[in-house]
Amino acid sequence: FPSSIAVLTTLFRGVGGGGVRGCPPPAPRVVRTPGGVRSEDLPARADVPTVSEGLAAGGEQEGRKRLTAWLARGVDSYEERHDDLAGDATSRLSPYLHFGAVSAAEAVHRARARGGAGAEAFVRQLCWRDFHHQVLAARPDAASDDYRTRHDRWRRGKEAEADLRAWREGRTGYPVVDAAMRQLAHEGWMHNRGRLLTASFLTKTLYIDWREGARHFLELLVDGDVANNQLNWQWMAGTGTDSRPNRVLNPVTQAKRYDPEGAYVRRWVPELAGLEGPAVHEPWKLPGRQRARYDYPDPMVELADGLARFRRARGQD
Repeated sequence: FPSSIAVLTTLFRGVGGGGVRGCPPPAPRVVRTPGGVRSEDLPARADVPTVSEGLAAGGEQEGRKRLTAWLARGVDSYEERHDDLAGDATSRLSPYLHFGAVSAAEAVHRARARGGAGAEAFVRQLCWRDFHHQVLAARPDAASDDYRTRHDRWRRGKEAEADLRAWREGRTGYPVVDAAMRQLAHEGWMHNRGRLLTASFLTKTLYIDWREGARHFLELLVDGDVANNQLNWQWMAGTGTDSRPNRVLNPVTQAKRYDPEGAYVRRWVPELAGLEGPAVHEPWKLPGRQRARYDYPDPMVELADGLARFRRARGQD
């Protein structure tokens, strides 16, 4: 698939009339609909079940405002900072792209006009977005079936159900995983690095079916695009297009790398707010009396045990 990304990048270079500089033509002020078509009333926020409490404002005006601000102030540092959990240097445009409030073609055109390494890194992410749409168009069954089966024998039964529930609630005992899951519940959105970590933890460490995670994400994500949600879950589960299907992310190592001071964890896991610095990532290592002060669970599984179980299931032992 790297060649597919290169092709998409090349195609995007032509967006805007074969390389004509400046913005594309303005959107029409009025879109005429066929006679007899009636609109439904927009529901009030309170009437929509499971809507996330911290959900941002929507609409084209807000989306284009965010795109303009992002290109003016955020994109230049994107390549270096896009994995910074606490700094959140991402564009936050995915909900607007999902609902069509912002055009991916316009975003690419304007990012290329801005130029720079950050803009190119941003365009690559938009290429991945289109790549997943192309994959799903060619293989619609990948929305629910393994793109490349590994003949996984996913865990089932009461113990697996209890683990799945703890993961959904952000009570796994691994602070960075729990922080990301709580961000999802509150905002209807999750940092991309958090999506990778939580998906790896569910499918590789807990060895629970990727479809369970994908279903939960679609229920809460405001940018819950079927193509990108399902195929990114498959990528992380090792059943998709990833060339390293047995890749496992260590949540502690990742937390120390991408949230070195623990600010992201302390924001979303307030019961650990009293722990300073990187110690917040491993509260189980605190001395007995100090550990007892924090109402936070111990790890639900040892990482080494989860890894060994996964390798056995994949026939690697």
